[in-house]
Amino acid sequence: MAFLVPYDGSHLAKAALTRASEYANALEVGLTVVTVTPNNSAYAIEKGWYDESEDEPFSIPYVTGKLHTEVSKIAPRAAFRHEEIEFESPSLIAERIEEVADEIMPAVVFIGTDNVGEIAKPLTSVAGSVAEDAEYDVHIVRYFSPSKMQELSHEEEAYPST
Repeated sequence: MAFLVPYDGSHLAKAALTRASEYANALEVGLTVVTVTPNNSAYAIEKGWYDESEDEPFSIPYVTGKLHTEVSKIAPRAAFRHEEIEFESPSLIAERIEEVADEIMPAVVFIGTDNVGEIAKPLTSVAGSVAEDAEYDVHIVRYFSPSKMQELSHEEEAYPST
């Protein structure tokens, strides 16, 4: 069994990664994080991946390195995977995430999104496109609040003996 998390550095992607990492650790399963980065500095700036005032010129390896560092801080055991696409299109990003999912065959894909109401029939949602695949379960993370997994880990005995 394995889990997959599409990661773009957003607040809810961090929440989804945190949640997936907690579950993966508790269940002792693998976790793969995939980042899809279009080769476009304007998009990278818009997403907060890059700032023109940085000393380093824009490049996909530079942006990917920053995202990988973020992922490593949140989920040190996660495998990090980078996919590059030429244009920034939600459908192209979703398509690449689905290709990765088809390859690694996760049991669950953890998606951070605040537009869960739009997931049924999205036109431009990466999350909706990924969620419609029936090959895996989807865990939608809508809030960054602590999960129940953290609460359980602090209890002395989650399942009292009989």
